[in-house]
Amino acid sequence: MLVIRRNNQSNKLDPNKTQIWLGAAERGCKVVSEFQLKRDIIEVGRRIYNSGFVAANDGNISIRVNDNLVLTTPTGVSKGFLTQDMIVTVDMDGKVISGNWRPSSELKMHLAVYRAREDIKSVVHAHPPYATAFAVAGFALEKPIMPEVVINLGWVPLTQYGTPSTEEIPEAILPYLPCHDAFLLQNHGALTVGTDVYNALFKMETLEMGAKISLFARLLGGEREISPENVERLLEVRRNLGMTGSHPALCDLPEANNVAAAQPPGGDRVDETELKRIITEVVKQVLAEQRG
Repeated sequence: MLVIRRNNQSNKLDPNKTQIWLGAAERGCKVVSEFQLKRDIIEVGRRIYNSGFVAANDGNISIRVNDNLVLTTPTGVSKGFLTQDMIVTVDMDGKVISGNWRPSSELKMHLAVYRAREDIKSVVHAHPPYATAFAVAGFALEKPIMPEVVINLGWVPLTQYGTPSTEEIPEAILPYLPCHDAFLLQNHGALTVGTDVYNALFKMETLEMGAKISLFARLLGGEREISPENVERLLEVRRNLGMTGSHPALCDLPEANNVAAAQPPGGDRVDETELKRIITEVVKQVLAEQRG
């Protein structure tokens, strides 16, 4: 469990006096300062920006410091150019405890995730283009096609559309949260959670890699799925590695809910021909942007 040592009874953090202790499962009992956690957020913001996972002021990152405090990125700032003074400290009700910037407009989503699962210590939200293309087309990433994706994420659900900065998005995510650490947000982007901010980032990278490979495989005629027997062997690898977090193959979630949430509005799925057309257009656009 996350424990904080401070010199007084207030919630306000002093970066020079406060030390944050993360449990053995997260950091091996290493002492981590608020200063270092802010540096971690800045570094992850730089990485998602440089990777093209966000544009302009998109995306948001947070770290849960203790039972009542969260560090979060501000609203209206590019995640590739964050500085220490921009990081905002809020309580679990969203009240600003310290910082001169307004917290992320998606703070409700982050706080809902932290309230629902105590093991989650960080949340990353971004718009990685290939994963987001699947979210826009109305497709979950359900097929076991890459060992790394199977081991780390399992299958990735598509949550129902919600208006950004409202309670609609967390309400769409919560039914899947007990069994998943990565989510496609319909017509919006992606969300990953982790035991620390780098763990959440790496899951975002794995999600985007899986989406990209799936997209190209479909252009080449379709994915060839890993057999159930080999999937089970991959899950055994996960168990042997002692990996933490949630995984759909090791958790019980009603399949009917999964299917319902993976449907586009109105329940009409895009057929394979239409999907290939969409994918082709997306690839052309991405490649054109990269060349430009």
